Amino acid sequence: MPQHVPFSLLEAFPRSAQHPAHPPQPRRIVFLARRDLGNPAAGGSELLVDRLAGGLSRLGHQVTLLCGGPAAFREYRVVSAGGDLSHYLRARPAFARQVGTCDLLVEVCNGMPYLAPLWHRGPTLCLVNHVHTDLWRMRFGGPLAPAARVGRRLEHWALAGVQRRNLLVAVSPSTAHALRAIGVDRERIRVVHNGVEEPGPRAERSPEPLFVAVGRLVEYKRIDLLLRLWERVRPVTGGQLVIVGDGPERARLERLAGPDATFAGHVPETEKHRLLCAAWLLVHPSAVEGWGLVVTEAAARETPTVGFDVPGLRDSVVDGETGVLTRGESSFAAAWCALALSAERRALMGKAARERAAGYRWNHTVRQFRAVASEAVRSWSP
Repeated sequence: MPQHVPFSLLEAFPRSAQHPAHPPQPRRIVFLARRDLGNPAAGGSELLVDRLAGGLSRLGHQVTLLCGGPAAFREYRVVSAGGDLSHYLRARPAFARQVGTCDLLVEVCNGMPYLAPLWHRGPTLCLVNHVHTDLWRMRFGGPLAPAARVGRRLEHWALAGVQRRNLLVAVSPSTAHALRAIGVDRERIRVVHNGVEEPGPRAERSPEPLFVAVGRLVEYKRIDLLLRLWERVRPVTGGQLVIVGDGPERARLERLAGPDATFAGHVPETEKHRLLCAAWLLVHPSAVEGWGLVVTEAAARETPTVGFDVPGLRDSVVDGETGVLTRGESSFAAAWCALALSAERRALMGKAARERAAGYRWNHTVRQFRAVASEAVRSWSP
């Protein structure tokens, strides 16, 4: 595990949970989450839940995902409890009707909470990708500012108050620190990192400059900022900027895009693999991440990342080794240009990124999560 992270896995993960004396018994586990991976709006959180649910199923557990919106057939059971937003109100009756009882309920809290401990009488575990503290203002600005304040207070109360008797799983040290900052006791936080798939045979690197951004097109991913920076970088580097992903911001962003910037939309995994292999750099201007799963996906393909020094990316990028973290728009553009013009430095960073990514695999993530799940069940008391 990387040594540069101040909030290490060992600090957040008790030795008893790291090395359980006895293999965990098969359990009935329910994930309560906003979306299924098949939802057109799915992202990194949905991929994490799918890998956890699928991995636990293969280990013999009976897993159900209770979510909102469209759902697809999985190796585990998936139940849609209503629309993208209405299912927050329908989650409790849907749980009672479709599930009834379980050995562990995993509440995936990504901003809007389900407040499961208030209505579920049994072991509960809270999975947190990132705390949305500052993102509420970004999402609800201007006349909607009161909604941002309500959302922020509700999220903080849910995580620090409603979940006060339960364990919380953070996907990175950055998320663990954010939980501590809003009042969650350190002893209740466990860090379980995201994994990455074995990438398979490499595709060819593009002979011409190719830069790729991957993510859902929403405000906090700041693709509008990336497009502005591209206007400064393009005259120096030439080449193409390809933006992979879809979302509510797409139409506005396409109107902002200048020459040699294209939107690929949602692409199959095979095409994403090809683009990440072909890219000279992953450019990731997000304001915050839980971990930054695409950074590790790119790293597994020897593609370094240029991003901002923000929560999440501080964990998934080793600054100066597997990519570059910057603290302003000008330094982002400068780092982008410098790496684009230095094939040798890109190659060294790419190899370091691949070596680090090899330490993050989904089977390891599932085993870590299973250990925390067992701890949550053992420590629960009515």
